[in-house]
Amino acid sequence: MNLLLVLQDPNTQWVLMGCILLGISSGVLGCFAFLRGRSLVGDALAHAALPGVCLIYLFTGSKSIGLFLIGAGIAGLLATYSITAISRYTRIKEDTSLAIVLSVFFGIGIVLLTFIQHSASGNQSGLDKFLFGQAASLVKSDVITIMLVAGVLILMTTLLFKEFTLLSFDPGFGRGLGFPMGLLDGLLMLMLLMSVVIGLQAVGVVLVAAMLIAPAVTARYWTDKLGRMVVLSGTFGALSGVLGTLISTQQENLPTGPTIVLSATCFFLFSILFSPRRGILARFYRFMKLRNKVLVEDVMQSLYECLEEQAGRSRVGGVYLGINEADIAHKSGKSMSQVRKALSELTRKKWVAERAKPGKSSAWTFTRAGLQAAYAYILNQRLWDLYHMTQNQYHHVQIDQSQEELAPQLSDEVLAQMMAQLEAYDLTPKLTEGTTESGLYLGKQEQGGVSL
Repeated sequence: MNLLLVLQDPNTQWVLMGCILLGISSGVLGCFAFLRGRSLVGDALAHAALPGVCLIYLFTGSKSIGLFLIGAGIAGLLATYSITAISRYTRIKEDTSLAIVLSVFFGIGIVLLTFIQHSASGNQSGLDKFLFGQAASLVKSDVITIMLVAGVLILMTTLLFKEFTLLSFDPGFGRGLGFPMGLLDGLLMLMLLMSVVIGLQAVGVVLVAAMLIAPAVTARYWTDKLGRMVVLSGTFGALSGVLGTLISTQQENLPTGPTIVLSATCFFLFSILFSPRRGILARFYRFMKLRNKVLVEDVMQSLYECLEEQAGRSRVGGVYLGINEADIAHKSGKSMSQVRKALSELTRKKWVAERAKPGKSSAWTFTRAGLQAAYAYILNQRLWDLYHMTQNQYHHVQIDQSQEELAPQLSDEVLAQMMAQLEAYDLTPKLTEGTTESGLYLGKQEQGGVSL
């Protein structure tokens, strides 16, 4: 079906506008439900709304959407009170009380719905559409109702943004500041209920909870700021409404509510995979990068320590050419392929060089830049080892152990004390930054270098 022709249809326009407003209001309020750890509250309220709708039809015999919304709201309030009362006055936890209320109210709703369907006018009631929603049935008056309710919800969220932020992250602190946290919590529940009720006709009692939570969880993958999260969540909710509505227009008898929920799920899956900080691919890339970094550092440390041991065994003025791959692998505990991979990375950085030994296989040693880098790394590692061994001596020093480097956190006096201790334990790196390349390879004593 031509998309432009579809968009020119007035009924499609009303449905599209109603789903966009529903997505925005659900996404905005869903952020606070998600942060409060009440992701199931929307689901419980939606299922609890079904008996309210059925009872209104039984009492009035009318299919007025306004009356249905009133009945759903009353049933939702009763469910909210039941959840609060069960978790407050019994030893049952809140998640269990949510499951109890959801199951009981939905069971009552299904019984009433079955009774209505078998009554004389039941087949024409259309109440079964409330189970999975029928956005195509939205008309101008319904969209105006959704618009008014969504506008009120968004306005209240904007005005009470600071209070809801306190409620979500630290209600105890907010109570200490004098804010009525209990009242705010009840108000948030009421606003969630209103958001659920206006979504019943479009998405249905079974799926409307997804419109609350899916956009909020999706937005959480893209930002750490609550303000941005709320905006992004509303945007994802609106885009889900647009995409789901347009997809449903392309296929006859394709329900709009489920396609909206599936669209929101697609945004969620995309965020899981591709979000820059929390996405699976980004985390996998960082993990592989860290693993390669650790591998390179381990091999560099092993090469340095092998050279250091040979330097200690060599006579002054002796000839030294380097360490072969098998010895590095034995020292580091890595496989030959891992050692070659790390040496290739170090070669690319021009930190190591492969030299041929006379009559023997080739061997590896550091370049001047590589030796400087290895010396700094080894010195830092041994300072950390010394700090952990003698931590009680340095309890007065403010050390951030999450930092990679220790020396920049030390005063000159403390650093000199630790260097003296390294020397006493014979842990001072022997191949210093002053060791020249010719001295390293040929064993010639250079000024400031190490005798090999």
